[in-house]
Amino acid sequence: MARIKRREGFEGQRLLVVPKKVTSNFLKTDPVTKQIFITDIGYYPKARHHYVARPHGIDQHIIIYCTDGYGWFEIDRKRIEISPSQLITIPANMPHQYAAHPDRPWTIYWVHFKGEIASFIVDLILRNSKNEKPYLSFSESRIKLFQHICDSMEYGYGEDNLRYVNMIFSHFLTSLIYEDKLYKTVTDVEKDPIAHTIKFMNSHVEKKFRLSEFADYAKLSRSHFSAIFKIKTGYSPVEYFNQLKIQKACQYLSFTDQSIKAIAKNLGIDDQYYFTRVFTRLIGNSPSEYRRKIRSESKPYVLKHKV
Repeated sequence: MARIKRREGFEGQRLLVVPKKVTSNFLKTDPVTKQIFITDIGYYPKARHHYVARPHGIDQHIIIYCTDGYGWFEIDRKRIEISPSQLITIPANMPHQYAAHPDRPWTIYWVHFKGEIASFIVDLILRNSKNEKPYLSFSESRIKLFQHICDSMEYGYGEDNLRYVNMIFSHFLTSLIYEDKLYKTVTDVEKDPIAHTIKFMNSHVEKKFRLSEFADYAKLSRSHFSAIFKIKTGYSPVEYFNQLKIQKACQYLSFTDQSIKAIAKNLGIDDQYYFTRVFTRLIGNSPSEYRRKIRSESKPYVLKHKV
């Protein structure tokens, strides 16, 4: 049996629990919400005497985000101290316990959730962190998003509201998993040699470059640059640059009457036949077929009789 110890409450706290009937009748069956949905959510400021022990875990995944104060949690017989800007992720059915520091109690935002992809999301969070308590930079946007979820849940359990709340929750999870992408600044891009190179590629898609030139721009050796580029994007630098060229070619084919030879030349490719082969391999249609398909789908509607 879970043991939960706290005072009458924490001043300014919020606690919202979705009724089980709503979960079983709608959240688990709706095509949108059944993927991932909130069961409980709350905010405990300066939560002195907050203590929870669940020897057998619970059938929901748990996320706790500490923004102030201190605490600890224990999972798999391992006790970990928690400080501000740290995140706790507890998989469903995992025995655990956690508590606020007695003198400097934590302030936490927390949520319990379930769904068909919930376990996969938890694995992503844990995989993207080096330990069980990844550091998250404080983000006013993330906190406002969490508060908006709580505010919206208070509007009730109508179907549209439940879909809306849980779609926002997916965005909140994105802010935890891909913080570096969601809150990336211009300065961050400049500091990241791969992101900086990709920005350069996008700005010079009409030119020709060798791998060595990209590596020089990133100020890395060719081998090291190629290795980390592939880790971050899944593609070699040259292949990625070709994909950018083909994306641009799709725009030319859709919105201009330029010949295929002219489009290839505009993208720094002198050999029209090479361009056609690359385009066909990546898009699945030749440039001519792609243009015909796009234009046939966007024909203006013509009235065939008088109104």
